[in-house]
Amino acid sequence: MAERVQQPPAKRLCCRPGYNTNCRQGQRAGGTLCGGSGAAQGGSSKTQTPESLLDISARKVAEKWPFQRVEERFERIPEPVQRRIVYWSFPRSEREICMYSSFSTGGEESGTSGENIDETRLPFRRGIALLESGCVDNVLQVGFHLSGTVTEPATPSEPELVCSVSVSFDRCKITAVTCSCGNKDIFYCAHVVALALYRVRKPEQVKLHLPISETLFQMNRDQLQKFVQYLITVHHTEVLPTAQKLADEILSTNSEINQVHGAPDPTAGASVDDENCWHLDEEQVQEQVKLFLSQGGYHGSGKQLNLLFSKVREMLKMRDSNGARMLTLITEQFMGDPRLALWRQQGTTMTDKYRQLWDELGTLWMCIVLNPHCKSEQKCVWLRQLRRWNSIDVCPWEDGNHGNELPNLTHALPHGNPELLHKGMTSVTNMEGWVGHPLDPIGTLFSTLLDTGRGDEEGGNAFLDFSGTPKRLEPHLFPAQHFLDDGQSFVTLAVETALIGLGQQRVMPDGLYAQEKVCRNEEQLLAKLQEVELNDALVKIFRKQAVFLLEAGPYSGLGELLYRESVPMHTFAKYLFTSLLPHDAELAYKIALRAMRLPVLETTAPSGDLSRPHHIVSMVPNRYPRWFTLSHIESQQCELASTMLTAAKGDGRKLETVLESIQKNIHSSSHIFKLAQDAFKIATLMDSLPDLTLLKVSLELGLQVMRMTLSTLNWRRREMVRWLVTCATEVGVYALDSIMQSWFTLFTPTEATSIVATTVMSNTTIVRLHLDCHQQENLASSARTLALQCAMKDPQNCSLSALTLCEKDHIAFETAYQIVLDAAVTGMSYTQLFTIARYMEHRGYPMRAYKLATLAMAHLNLSYNQDTHPAINDVLWACALSHSLGKNELSAVIPLVVKSVKCATVLSDILRRCTLTTPGMVALHSRRNSGKLMSLDKAPLRQLLDATIGAYINTTHSRLTHISPRHYSEFIEFLSKARETFLMAQDGHIQFTQFIDNLKQIYKGKKKLMMLVRERFG
Repeated sequence: MAERVQQPPAKRLCCRPGYNTNCRQGQRAGGTLCGGSGAAQGGSSKTQTPESLLDISARKVAEKWPFQRVEERFERIPEPVQRRIVYWSFPRSEREICMYSSFSTGGEESGTSGENIDETRLPFRRGIALLESGCVDNVLQVGFHLSGTVTEPATPSEPELVCSVSVSFDRCKITAVTCSCGNKDIFYCAHVVALALYRVRKPEQVKLHLPISETLFQMNRDQLQKFVQYLITVHHTEVLPTAQKLADEILSTNSEINQVHGAPDPTAGASVDDENCWHLDEEQVQEQVKLFLSQGGYHGSGKQLNLLFSKVREMLKMRDSNGARMLTLITEQFMGDPRLALWRQQGTTMTDKYRQLWDELGTLWMCIVLNPHCKSEQKCVWLRQLRRWNSIDVCPWEDGNHGNELPNLTHALPHGNPELLHKGMTSVTNMEGWVGHPLDPIGTLFSTLLDTGRGDEEGGNAFLDFSGTPKRLEPHLFPAQHFLDDGQSFVTLAVETALIGLGQQRVMPDGLYAQEKVCRNEEQLLAKLQEVELNDALVKIFRKQAVFLLEAGPYSGLGELLYRESVPMHTFAKYLFTSLLPHDAELAYKIALRAMRLPVLETTAPSGDLSRPHHIVSMVPNRYPRWFTLSHIESQQCELASTMLTAAKGDGRKLETVLESIQKNIHSSSHIFKLAQDAFKIATLMDSLPDLTLLKVSLELGLQVMRMTLSTLNWRRREMVRWLVTCATEVGVYALDSIMQSWFTLFTPTEATSIVATTVMSNTTIVRLHLDCHQQENLASSARTLALQCAMKDPQNCSLSALTLCEKDHIAFETAYQIVLDAAVTGMSYTQLFTIARYMEHRGYPMRAYKLATLAMAHLNLSYNQDTHPAINDVLWACALSHSLGKNELSAVIPLVVKSVKCATVLSDILRRCTLTTPGMVALHSRRNSGKLMSLDKAPLRQLLDATIGAYINTTHSRLTHISPRHYSEFIEFLSKARETFLMAQDGHIQFTQFIDNLKQIYKGKKKLMMLVRERFG
């Protein structure tokens, strides 16, 4: 609050008794002199004597009547009566003082910075500390005005501060506060709190006087003059100019001040026209909200706004009229937010956090306009205000397409007899559901009933006033009756209301935010329900509602008739299932199985649940909504199924039913895979023997995932395949054999050979299953059959795996090799063939390796500039293999090399290797070599030498076509390597000289390059 040193203006005028019998309304008509203080009469709670009728009457009058009305009603009011009324007019509860001096009456608090701070720094806590430290002094009550000084002790960083504090009050409410501390905030400062609590806790120590006008009435002229002069003398620097101005006006006959009877008295209490409400600094509320909005959600501003909303809720709960007043101020600032116009101009939507704040704003207005204690006149005022705001262009619309009309709860509520809800006689004609509605009717009603019921059960919550002394709330805050006429409690009514709302069949709204809001509201309501401890009465309600929801007509989201666009019931059904399972398992499963439906993903209208048919229809013709929250919805469907699987462990019949429901209703392979994994984990818990039935369910789900993802891309596919083999292993050898027998419906050929069959044939699997020799051979036979089938279907990717798997069976291995040879001509690449060729050499089949290498060479083509091609190593290996086998093999492979390789450096490398050793040095298969090096003048090396020289000549011309000066030195080195190859021929020197001369003639324009050529080669 903004606390100002100036005294608040007087609320009404007071005049001397009998001054004018025609005094206008608001002026004093009579009075008597005061006698005795009476300050402590009835003021101590320690006395055990009954209250006097005077105190009882004065207390009631002080609570309800403005003091002016008391004066008007009675011509003469005895001074003791006046004193007791004045005494009892000050607030007697600390709860409201706490509410107006902190963000909430308990729990975690935050400062305006949005960060959690020490509770001792809260104004209310600090005020208590100041009071208990004896920092409050000079407390004086004059009529309806309390004043005093509060001293802030000195700290190492701050000097002592003495604050002058004054408080005006009326009808047990503080109506105005001022403090010289200069602090500005929405709420009362610690000094105001300290003074107010001093009056509440120590009323007998407060010196009480009647209103100052009463004292002045008792003075004669001389006393009045002395009073004024002393007052001016004491405060001449502050009041002398004002005193002179007033004196001039009073002495002027025609002045305005002389046209009014009486004079203002700031201590005389309220007039009949004054609104009776607690002091709220409107200016500071507006400034703070404006500041928070300008921060755009940063620096904790969103949290601060939510705290303000919580304060409004707290005020509404206390039936404080400032709740609506504060919300009006907040709304005005929201409407004036410049971002609204900017978003509208740019055609962009507001942020989610900001939209949530607007939702809270709307919810609070709903609480206000539906308040049954509000007068119709006040509701009319609010309606006009809401319409005015709604007519402003920048006023945001709800995602639910409310258009320019105000949200109307009556459109969302059933008409007629509520029992129709349970008889299937209603129809879903409303596009908005109760859960997820902008005004949150179910959540609000649930909270209201629950809070009322809990308060009644506890007989009135104990409220801690932070002084350490529990005080009971006033009895009128909660109804006196715990049970209603029909025997139901408020808690059971709250739970039943929530169940009815959550079970309502409702259409999924358009727009991302509206759909997220539906999910969020449902989860929030369920979270509140889970806080309620179930007893026999609530279990009865659960059973009753579950049966109603199953048998209801189109009202129910769990009925037989289901609309395609309806919000799914998975989350709600999971809560019902877990709640009902210990008490009525059959009913729990009926609910959960019925809720598994997700018709928006159905391409055709399927049959109903597992026992009775249901219908899926479209509420809106040709409406195909975009479900932005579908991923979340499918996750909730998966959670429901997982919960049922866990509960059904050990019950084969139920597991089979749940499995069928999953296979029928869940369309996401990822979620089915998760369920398969969940079932596997539950079935193989370490503290018990594996549950074979649940393992089979896990395997069935895994098989379904394999079929669903076989022809579609899924980044988790490899993980899924590996997991399925693990699951099948746990089930048993027959499961492994089964998936291998039907591999073509589950796996790709590559998966079947590289993962499935390889894992099955591993020692780990054999040891895990404790297989005997016969079982091992049967399993191996199935794996080999699978491998050969895969190799036939996809030889490029499966041949090597097939060969590996068939190594121990000669016939199968030969079959696999023949499959490779058949596919080598057209169906396999040189890379695949080289890989298999290397494998053959490694396994001791060099001739087969040579055969496959020559087949690979036929597919290869290396151009002149591919001197870093990855196949070069394979070519060198193939040539080395051929050279090691003998002259004939080398003679056969060199023509293939010459045909496939045009890269000069690669050919020269092969040529040098072939001249270093004699062919056939390996002497495989008892062959003998001649021991002589092969001649470069004879085939096949002559052919290779000529091809190498030709490659150097062609490469040189290709390089010179686009050569740049920075590559000259590199080119000279290239020519040096070329000369080495040329010189390997008998006439190589002559050939190279002619080649250089030819270059000089053709490329004579490249003078610098040719100069470098001459320097190196002459």
